[in-house]
Amino acid sequence: MPERLTEMLMDTWTPLIILWITVLPSIYMAPMNQSQVLPSGSSTGLKRLNEEQRVLNRSKRGWVWNQMFVLEEFSGPEPILVGRLHTDLDPGSSKIKYILSGDGAGTIFVINDKTGDIHAMKRLDREEKAEYTLTAQAVDRDTNQPLEPPSEFIIKVQDINDNPPEFVDGPYHATVPEMSLVGTFVTKVTATDADDPVYGNSAKLVYSILEGQPYFSIEPHTAIIKTALPNMDREAKEEYFVVIQAKDMGGHMGGLSGTTTVTITLTDVNDNPPKFAQSLYHFSVMEDVALGEPIGRVKANDLDIGENAKSSYDIIEGDGMDIFEITTDAQTQDGIIRVRKPLDFETKKSYTLKVEAANTHIDPRFIGVGPFKDTATVKIVVEDADEPPVFSSPTYLLEVHENAALNSVLGQVTAHDPDVSSSPIRFSIDRHTDLERQFNINAEDGKITLATPLDRETSMWHNITIVATETRNHSQVSRVPVAIKVLDVNDNAPEFASEHEAFLCENGKPGQVIQVVSAVDKDDPKNGHYFLYSLLPEMVNNPNFTIKKNEDNTLSILAKHSGFSRQKQEVYLLPIIISDSGNPPMSSTSTLTIRVCGCSSDGIVQSCNVEAYVLPIGLSMGALIAILACIILLLVIVVLFVTLRRHKNEPLIIKDDEDVRENIIRYDDEGGGEEDTEAFDIATLQNPDGINGFLPRKDIKPDLQFMPRQGLAPVPNGVDVDEFINVRLHEADNDPTAPPYDSIQIYGYEGKGSAAGSLSSLESSTSDSDQNFDYLSEWGPRFKRLGELYSVGESDKET
Repeated sequence: MPERLTEMLMDTWTPLIILWITVLPSIYMAPMNQSQVLPSGSSTGLKRLNEEQRVLNRSKRGWVWNQMFVLEEFSGPEPILVGRLHTDLDPGSSKIKYILSGDGAGTIFVINDKTGDIHAMKRLDREEKAEYTLTAQAVDRDTNQPLEPPSEFIIKVQDINDNPPEFVDGPYHATVPEMSLVGTFVTKVTATDADDPVYGNSAKLVYSILEGQPYFSIEPHTAIIKTALPNMDREAKEEYFVVIQAKDMGGHMGGLSGTTTVTITLTDVNDNPPKFAQSLYHFSVMEDVALGEPIGRVKANDLDIGENAKSSYDIIEGDGMDIFEITTDAQTQDGIIRVRKPLDFETKKSYTLKVEAANTHIDPRFIGVGPFKDTATVKIVVEDADEPPVFSSPTYLLEVHENAALNSVLGQVTAHDPDVSSSPIRFSIDRHTDLERQFNINAEDGKITLATPLDRETSMWHNITIVATETRNHSQVSRVPVAIKVLDVNDNAPEFASEHEAFLCENGKPGQVIQVVSAVDKDDPKNGHYFLYSLLPEMVNNPNFTIKKNEDNTLSILAKHSGFSRQKQEVYLLPIIISDSGNPPMSSTSTLTIRVCGCSSDGIVQSCNVEAYVLPIGLSMGALIAILACIILLLVIVVLFVTLRRHKNEPLIIKDDEDVRENIIRYDDEGGGEEDTEAFDIATLQNPDGINGFLPRKDIKPDLQFMPRQGLAPVPNGVDVDEFINVRLHEADNDPTAPPYDSIQIYGYEGKGSAAGSLSSLESSTSDSDQNFDYLSEWGPRFKRLGELYSVGESDKET
């Protein structure tokens, strides 16, 4: 392998290197019309030949190409030479400098600026990047001025077979129906090769099967997998594991390869009929089994799966086709045998059935394989059970007249034990259906008798339930409904359908119908009601009224004459006898009240009061209403006038919330004597007598003992009013006996401290001649002085 690779590299690179290192000078000159554009990079420009025509001249160019090649994955001790750039403008004096730019310039590709040689510095991978676009330019080495316009070229990475084929979508899963013909399509696989598909055979793939023969085959170039064997049976083998190989280089030796796996599953087709596990089934069932209850299961197995394994069951023969039925269990595909009609051990003790199982989905391709059905025999044995009593009828209807005598027999129910060993039966009434205990039954023979009187008008039907119980096994109980209809007898007299009151107009005419009355009867005769009406014998020749029987079984009351008057008689009473047509007939007397009324000319009743009749003639109802309205208006005016007068005479009463008594301040002191000489002396408000004690307020009774405040020193006339008020405010805030409302502060101090004493004469005697002022000496030095003054006055008077 290494020798072949070296040989391939030498065969490929030798001509390329010779081509790339050879200078390929060329001169490109072409005349162009006025619509063409000169390619960029021209070194000579344009020259005018004459006034009508232009000739474009391009100087000789030293290098013209469009692409170079480099082999991928090439590695060696030296960078690989890709190619060489050269221009005829280079005289060899090393004044030309070659510059390379573009994809990978300076990193992957490096140019010798003197010789123009391009080398690849790295190992290249075509699958990573297939080509590089670069730009080359020749400039003056001294001035860096371009000598030629830049030219673009491509370096392509030449492919080698270094990537094996890959199955990107693998592993694969596929299905194919079982029993398929040879060559039936299964699936298609696809492999990819990263090598260049247009260069050589590196990406040319060929497919083959490594594992999976002889069941499947694959087409080498399309990778289509097909069946290779006929009649592959899923029931024998369901899944196959196939290994597919893809090889490049067209499958030749030296190519790379890749593999994938394909799991192929055979899908089911209905190619197997159902088959019963046994040909004979035995079941036993009690005769008292409930209808619809399953008594057994049969199963027909099918090797297929899904829809192909579904079967339906039917009873196709047997002596119990109408007694039993068979259905399919959708989950287990079992055949469930159920009871359709009641079983009776005493009548039939066993049954034989033939059941069939058949596929519901038939594949037409396999009809010739055989019938897709199977049959089996089912024997069912009925076992005896202790059955409850059986009544002779499922329901009973009895009729009895409502006047039937007590203890009379209304009817009879019968029942028997259907078992071989018959048991005696006892009868009873379910008292939940006969709460009033109106009926009784004989426990031995089932005769029903009347216990309480009946009334058809109260209840026409009675529904009771009779219970039959076996005497040997009380758990065996049967019930039967009994409906008792109460028949009618004529035991109710007819009467008026409603309380009638007739109205007779004073201006009525003879023969006029006053009232039409009807009657009702609680009884219900078979031929319907027919009533007879008549007046009392003593009222047959009634001078005022007569009666007439109507065809609709009603009665009309007629007036015999006119000229009835409310003043003469306001109300008439007319007794009427009503009889029915029963046997024996029943009758009753009802009284009709006839009231005489005033009517309009059209016969409309206006008033039936006798008081209204005695109103003054000529005074109409409208006039009476007008008079009453005037009286009511006058009364309203009088009431309003009296109300206004009372409102004006009411005294002005101060509302409670405007009470001014709380703003009154009372002063009981008579002044402060000589100390009260200055109008603004605040000290006069201080009570010297209160220094050693506390004078409580007169409007409250303190609940707590208040500690008296300490005496205040005499205050000069220039006292600070603000400080005084703050002290008083502090005392009031801390006084627990003070009420939480405004109160009157009373000052009972008369004044003290005057040198001349008090001048008050409140307690002076009315007589000055007999007054002795010696007691004033006991009141203090000031009053002593006052007493001396008065005493001196008396002495002077005597003198």
